[in-house]
Amino acid sequence: MKKFDFIIIAAALAVAGIMCLFLYGLNNNSGAYVQIEVDGKAVEALPLDEDAEREITTDYGSNTLIIRDGEAYVSEADCPDKICVHHSKIHRKGEAIICLPHKLTVSIIGNGAEIDAEAR
Repeated sequence: MKKFDFIIIAAALAVAGIMCLFLYGLNNNSGAYVQIEVDGKAVEALPLDEDAEREITTDYGSNTLIIRDGEAYVSEADCPDKICVHHSKIHRKGEAIICLPHKLTVSIIGNGAEIDAEAR
């Protein structure tokens, strides 16, 4: 490889790094609520700034949702694959944890106006 090749590679990596930082910064707004939906219907909305623990039991199984330090995560589930348990913690508007076997969606929403009427 020649010197010019290294310069092109370094420039491409720098541009990619700047783009990643820019995109991360664009979605750095934390949400205000954790909305819990079962089978597509909102069942509860919890403030993200208050620590809580909820056992979510459905006809399909149960999950344990933890809200701590402004982040939400599923700590336990009795589904076979446990993808929801291994999912990273969420706190940004639009992020979600989904447990397909239990038809459960835990998502971060922005403000109280976005909460479904059933969840209030």
